[in-house]
Amino acid sequence: MGKYKVDISGINTSDLIVLSNKEVRELFVKMQEDDEFARDLLIEVNLRLVLSILKRFYNKSDNLDDLFQIGCIGLIKAIDNFDLSYDVQFSTYAVPMILGEIKRYLRDNSSIRISRSIKDLYYKSLKVIEDFYASNGYEPSVSYIAEQLNASEFDISNAMNAMREPISMYEAVYNDGNDTIYLYDQIEDKKSLVDISNKFSLDNAINDLNSREKFILDQRYVMGKTQMEVAEELDISQAQVSRLEKKAIKELKKVLK
Repeated sequence: MGKYKVDISGINTSDLIVLSNKEVRELFVKMQEDDEFARDLLIEVNLRLVLSILKRFYNKSDNLDDLFQIGCIGLIKAIDNFDLSYDVQFSTYAVPMILGEIKRYLRDNSSIRISRSIKDLYYKSLKVIEDFYASNGYEPSVSYIAEQLNASEFDISNAMNAMREPISMYEAVYNDGNDTIYLYDQIEDKKSLVDISNKFSLDNAINDLNSREKFILDQRYVMGKTQMEVAEELDISQAQVSRLEKKAIKELKKVLK
């Protein structure tokens, strides 16, 4: 248990009430009958959701108290919009809304300037994701979001990537237990002299991959999709996508040695 679990805005988790899913649903019934006390109690008993989500932002913000307040806004929105007919637990519905509210705050207050059109497309995509997740319990594919917004998959991926948090060049992007690949390993140094034959060799190596491996690399590193999204499109497991991706990368690395 981190110290922020008890220090944020004076909230001490040991003082918070814990209710069963059945008791939570009963409170929602009362709230829908205009019982203000039930609404206030729902907010209180679900503050743990906000605090648990804040754990992932400990190293990304200097003011967790502000993020806690923003997270509470997301929680209140989730409580006011939750429908008992949804076939999900309230926490499943609320977490994406709380997280989305915090991410929006961080991005709107970022020093990096992003065009209004990209921001608008990102927020529309986020709304599609939140609605889909609330109904299905998992996030939609990029192709689904693109279809709903009448946009290209490239534009959706571009908007989602543009609004991501900046990360360190020394962030580990891959680790198989032995070798660790850091972000700076994947950044091309244009000041270095590059043997043009290596580029031809790399092109040939890519052409030697089978169609499924080329598709996976294209979707993962050009379109920016997750392994789960690629797995859904190919109708295979995420583990299979991971194995095929590693195999393809291993083959490409051979020609660069």
